[in-house]
Amino acid sequence: MSDLRLDATQLERYSRHVIMDEVGPEGQQRLLEGSVLIVGAGGLGSPAIQYLAAAGVGHVGIVDDDVVERSNLQRQIVHADGDVGTPKVESAASYVDALNPDIDVETYETRLTSETIADIAGDYDIVLDASDNFATRYLLNDYCALTGTALSHGAIYRFEGQITTFTNGSLAAEDDSDPERPCYRCLFPEAPEPGTVPDCATTGVLGVLPGTVGCVQATEVVKYLLGTGDLLEGRLLMYDAMDMSFETVEIRRNPDCPVCGDSSAIDSVGEVSYDGTCQVSRAE
Repeated sequence: MSDLRLDATQLERYSRHVIMDEVGPEGQQRLLEGSVLIVGAGGLGSPAIQYLAAAGVGHVGIVDDDVVERSNLQRQIVHADGDVGTPKVESAASYVDALNPDIDVETYETRLTSETIADIAGDYDIVLDASDNFATRYLLNDYCALTGTALSHGAIYRFEGQITTFTNGSLAAEDDSDPERPCYRCLFPEAPEPGTVPDCATTGVLGVLPGTVGCVQATEVVKYLLGTGDLLEGRLLMYDAMDMSFETVEIRRNPDCPVCGDSSAIDSVGEVSYDGTCQVSRAE
């Protein structure tokens, strides 16, 4: 940890963190020195951006290639009516700048690809997946699993959401040889066929739903950076807003997983086509 010290303004801003034994000034400093890449500045990304910036996560990267549309505003609360037509990364960055001057925001107005992901994600402590398509989800999973980068995953559909965290060994001690850490492909080996799962533009989505899911993701990122609490690693948290119910199911590592299994099939994301089902073909 560097010699950075909280100044009087920061002590006031983060006072409710500083007085907590689990955070304290050292933990707040850790947050200020931490970094998170948020992929998607939409429904899930909006609350994550807001709360991580407010919490004082010092370096926030935001990836999105879309512009703000009026139909986004029912749930994408980091944007406002006056932002319609503006790139989402610019709107989100403006929000963060106004909220907390401590935060260094880096924007990437692009869609992640296997060619660009290393240059964009390589310097961040943890990646938060707030994307809305399977190609990006599988790309993020594969990259993070292969590079040992922590990943917070969230997804929503109509009234339901799911969240989990994959540390990919990034918190393991040097003498920790536990291989039983799953990845997203252990849970869902392949993406569904294109067109078989309708998006929110077709089926709709409850506006407040991504707020709940994105806030849980932000909580996981804060805990990860602080090194405290139990993360959702090896557990999938499922939320049903209609029933107002939460259920947790265990995720087991698949020894045949093509990415994190005993005999992984790929060494880099460049070996995978992220079109269609994002299938990984095992080498013979």
